[in-house]
Amino acid sequence: MAVKNTDRMLDLSRDLSTTGAPQSGGSGGRRNLIINGAMQVAQRGTSETGVTTYGYYTVDRFQVFVLGSQGTWTVTQENVTDLPGFSNSFKILCTTADASPASNGAVYLRNSLEGQNLQHLKKGTSDAESVTLSFWVKSNKTGTYVAEILDRSSSPERHINKVFTVDVSGTWEYKTITFAGDTTGTLANDNTAGFSINFYLGSGSNFNTGTLQTSWGDLSNPDRMAGIVNLADTINNYFEITGVQLEVGDTATSFEHRSYAEELALCQRYYYKHAENVSDYVAHGWAYSATSVYLYVDFPVTMRATPSAEYSNSTGAYTFYTNGSAKSIDTFTAISGTENSMTLINPSVSGLTAGAAGGWYATSGLLAFDSEL
Repeated sequence: MAVKNTDRMLDLSRDLSTTGAPQSGGSGGRRNLIINGAMQVAQRGTSETGVTTYGYYTVDRFQVFVLGSQGTWTVTQENVTDLPGFSNSFKILCTTADASPASNGAVYLRNSLEGQNLQHLKKGTSDAESVTLSFWVKSNKTGTYVAEILDRSSSPERHINKVFTVDVSGTWEYKTITFAGDTTGTLANDNTAGFSINFYLGSGSNFNTGTLQTSWGDLSNPDRMAGIVNLADTINNYFEITGVQLEVGDTATSFEHRSYAEELALCQRYYYKHAENVSDYVAHGWAYSATSVYLYVDFPVTMRATPSAEYSNSTGAYTFYTNGSAKSIDTFTAISGTENSMTLINPSVSGLTAGAAGGWYATSGLLAFDSEL
């Protein structure tokens, strides 16, 4: 028997009355535009110390920006035990303070979305859709933070910014923010960056001396972080977030959980770790000549664009087993690739039999492919 809409409304009302936020689970699918919002996937690792610049460090699809030497940070994928419905979070912890940030200083988190996945928002039309951002946050630093939608597809770029507050130290709090639709500009219908969702945690004067841009407008740096706290002002300040959801409409619904396998596949479109510190066969290859050996890697999903290869070149990292012999491979380079596969080569191996097939065995090191926005 089908569930009546009134029954769904009653269930949601019960959820709100007991927790102040929709419970995890919920009905419907593909509401959440954010990939890895529950912080399940961390292909690069679960902890990175000494972070002083920008990059992807732990949790997939969430990038850390540290500009103008605003502190030093440890970034971790945390195990969550005090928020029912979630097992992981993204945490950034200050390990070297900066109480007086440089004018160009800033620290923030970013999740970026392809323009071709946002066409239903009808940007640039009179029917442009509002979107609602919701998430759980915990920090020891109470006060005002800023969330921004940055339109990276328009020229000039456009943005809209809203504040949220951490009210109680060390306690998970549920936040919802609705952003109006943008009736100006267009989003490119391709695989480049359309929107970036930014969570601002601190800044210098270049970014906070104006008036917060609470409606859509051309990008103005002084209007991006007005009134914000400085998470970097004290050692051991932290900001922790999970359950990040962006959906069409002016009402937050319960977090759309996806299986780990599905979330991993979505993340692998942007970053795929093929092997790291394993002792096993990782790919097949062949001897192109008596001195050149090729490695061929198929990707499990089609990547966003032809990726760059990341690999460890170190003594004894790899072995090529072919034609009854073992050849130590210390280095190789990428020579060609598409969104679906890549070929790598070592041109200085002796004693090969041209045309002989073989298997690549990894004993240490990293082999990964990066197609991040």
